[in-house]
Amino acid sequence: MAITRSDQRRGKRANMDNDGLKATLRDLLRDVLHARFEGVAYAKLARAHGYADGYMRALLDSGLITKEELLELVGAERRKFVNEAPAVHAA
Repeated sequence: MAITRSDQRRGKRANMDNDGLKATLRDLLRDVLHARFEGVAYAKLARAHGYADGYMRALLDSGLITKEELLELVGAERRKFVNEAPAVHAA
């Protein structure tokens, strides 16, 4: 069976959608990290965690992302956050 042009376009859209899903997850993770380290109220931190956790579960359950991909994405986002955070100098 030959792959048609419409099949190729459909695959490209699926990849773009997957990239968009990952970008949304990165935003949610940033919200959690900011909330955690800026000392916001517990309710806001818990809500941010809930959104991110639920989104990750949905991605995993739907098969749109593998556990390995998810762990890599979360780790990379955490490293990026730590590297961008201003250094705290102890007196």
